[in-house]
Amino acid sequence: MSKNNIRVKFFMCVIKARRVVRNAQNTAEEASTSNMIIPKLQSKTDFLKRLGIVDDPTVVGLIPMTDTEWIMTHEEHHAAKTLGIGKAIAVLTSGGDAQGMNAAVRAVIRVGIFTGARVFFVHEGYQGLVDGGEHIREATWESVSMILQLGGTVIGSARCKDFREREGRLRAAHNLVKLGITNLCVIGGDGSLTGADTFRSEWSDLLNDLQKAGKITAEEATKSSYLNIVGLVGSIDNDFCGTDMTIGTDSALHRIVEIVDAITTTAQSHQRTFVLEVMGRHCGYLALVTSLSCGADWVFIPECPPDDDWEEHLCRRLTETRTRGSRLNIIIVAEGAIDKNGKPITSEDIKNLVVKRLGYDTRVTVLGHVQRGGTPSAFDRILGSRMGVEAVMALLEGTPDTPACVVSLSGNQAVRLPLMECVQVTKDVTKAMDEKRFDEAMKLRGRSFMNNWEVYKLLAHVRPPVSKGGLHTVAVMNVGAPAAGMNAAVRSTVRIGLIQGNRVLVVHDGFEGLAKGQIEEAGWSYVGGWTGQGGSKLGTKRTLPKKNLEQISANITKFNIQGLVIIGGFEAYTGGLELMEGRKQFDELCIPFVVIPATVSNNVPGSDFSIGADTALNTICTTCDRIKQSAAGTKRRVFIIETMGGYCGYLATMAGLAAGADAAYIFEEPFTIRDLQANVEHLVQKMKTTVKRGLVLRNEKCNENYTTDFIFNLYSEEGKGIFDSRKNVLGHMQQGGSPTPFDRNFATKMGAKAMNWMSGKIKESYRNGRIFANTPDSGCVLGMRKRTLVFQPVTELKDQTDFEHRIPKEQWWLKLRPILKILAKYEIDLDTSDHAHLEHISRKRSGEAAV
Repeated sequence: MSKNNIRVKFFMCVIKARRVVRNAQNTAEEASTSNMIIPKLQSKTDFLKRLGIVDDPTVVGLIPMTDTEWIMTHEEHHAAKTLGIGKAIAVLTSGGDAQGMNAAVRAVIRVGIFTGARVFFVHEGYQGLVDGGEHIREATWESVSMILQLGGTVIGSARCKDFREREGRLRAAHNLVKLGITNLCVIGGDGSLTGADTFRSEWSDLLNDLQKAGKITAEEATKSSYLNIVGLVGSIDNDFCGTDMTIGTDSALHRIVEIVDAITTTAQSHQRTFVLEVMGRHCGYLALVTSLSCGADWVFIPECPPDDDWEEHLCRRLTETRTRGSRLNIIIVAEGAIDKNGKPITSEDIKNLVVKRLGYDTRVTVLGHVQRGGTPSAFDRILGSRMGVEAVMALLEGTPDTPACVVSLSGNQAVRLPLMECVQVTKDVTKAMDEKRFDEAMKLRGRSFMNNWEVYKLLAHVRPPVSKGGLHTVAVMNVGAPAAGMNAAVRSTVRIGLIQGNRVLVVHDGFEGLAKGQIEEAGWSYVGGWTGQGGSKLGTKRTLPKKNLEQISANITKFNIQGLVIIGGFEAYTGGLELMEGRKQFDELCIPFVVIPATVSNNVPGSDFSIGADTALNTICTTCDRIKQSAAGTKRRVFIIETMGGYCGYLATMAGLAAGADAAYIFEEPFTIRDLQANVEHLVQKMKTTVKRGLVLRNEKCNENYTTDFIFNLYSEEGKGIFDSRKNVLGHMQQGGSPTPFDRNFATKMGAKAMNWMSGKIKESYRNGRIFANTPDSGCVLGMRKRTLVFQPVTELKDQTDFEHRIPKEQWWLKLRPILKILAKYEIDLDTSDHAHLEHISRKRSGEAAV
């Protein structure tokens, strides 16, 4: 048995053990047993033997965890519940509002209460901290109910001149000391976080002054001897260095892209040019990602001003686009856009240029504060929730020697970074731009920003070759079920291939179409306008290649296919494995291929994320919001929602976290009838509070016997007289719709990276006048792992795959499930052993995500 399999088995044992303990606690006579199983556990061997799960001591010995590590991990699980006893936390939002702030506030309040701490709202930002009184109020569990889906910040935000003065900070310190608050979570931009750090550095002096003035006692000063500060970055501009995404950025992109999509239809009707101005006074992130997400002709950002002859270049670009048959032009302008001399480039300037030089019917749309409004996206809700949990842990683990930190996102991981290091780098970007050191400003933004810029330049500024033919021939296909973002990936792959001088073919209907010869050559215009379209324009089927290898080999030779880009789900991955196996029989299959994961289920081994999953997640979230709203109106109602995903519980878990579900049933975490009963009892107790509604998600294949109908009937019966139950099967609506900005952007960059790899691999495999690729690394999955995009041979991923259930054996998001349960007010253990540790921004930047 491999170590990976044993590790999986071990953690399944832990899940089962917790259930045994919970069930034992239901009866008084078994209480002693439960006490013996967990708190008095001597070793993991003893633990497993008592449960009768693992009898073979040699298997126990192979589990990659020592007895000491097991006991320490076990104790850390329980330490979280008492970590906050005797402590107090305050949370405030400051500066400009951002969607997702409420998710962060909710998480800080509920996790703080879970740890035993007293938690306080500070209303109206720093002004509320200075004014005190009713502005600082203790929060309850129910006080943050139904705020997850709200935009803005329910506790208010305000600019505060008083806090900038020492006298104002003295009043704020007095208010905190009197309430015993020594932990402050600040959600805001770099200005707000800088103010928090100043407050912390002055804390001792402020206490001395208050004591001398007789406003606080020596005992109060001793109890409040140091102040812990943790920051969460809430800013729609994504202008804070040290984090891949700030809270609110993804939601702002949703608003912008919705408007661009709407404008596109009217622009095409009238053959118009639209100039859209988006926010970003000092940061061009929104403008840049919008341009990638909608296939804009041009983007202006402050970090990289255009060349001196940009007017000529822009007009030539617009003319070429129209010549190729496009009926519209889209130009995106960040509000802080400048030329190389620092002179502003306004949307009106661009409109006048286009009208004067080209005579095109041109309109300007300034989006303004609409970008800040509306419902937060699923990404921002999950980000805010995760960051809120990490902030509480960072505060309660803080010591007088711990520097003020900011909790940020790197890839799919939460990290802690010294607050002032991040603030300094953020200021360095602005300084570099002011001093016209634009190359340095781009580097300081990080690799992710630079990669966005490089892909944009390739797709928008490089002229595609006019002549047909090409250096190499690469085919692109979709395999499996349709997923939003597939078309964006195809577009990017085709156009990057053409820019590199390759001949690019598109295959219709997956491997079946490859076997039947449903193949045609794609030009630049062939994929025009595909970025924002859902589904699969090429057509996609679940058919695997094994039965048709002979026909596929024949068509590879017939069309001279030298490389294959496969965009799809689990079938794309298993199809890749079959192609590798088929090389033994057919030399024609010895060509490089790469699989780009694209499936709503997010179940492709080798990648933490798949194209299409974010769009499906937002669809589920939107539906759950409406359902919760109807339940809030009728009171005492519980909804059971069935989500897609096959055996993979990603959608159910993440949607549960984003929508504030009371439970999410998944295959990876087995459950019994007693668990269902415990959930019903939880909802019965919930109906006694002011929150009289419930939401339960069920992954479609979480359990063969506990079907959606069964769970609905159980809840209906057990909830009689207390609450009504309703059920909803979301079905294929999760696969439809226009792709989200995340999926468009992710797909565009994945396609570009795949084609760059493909060109290099074809050259590497060229021997004796033909392509011959027969090494394991010539057939790969391109996936995001933690902080970077990596190419992994499909054959090496076999050991990491549960083929029976079509899921990876290890899935990173399972670690988020305790957060879902804690935020739903379940009494569970929280593993604090895997929480982020303090890093440094320079070290983080060297290993930053390449997406």
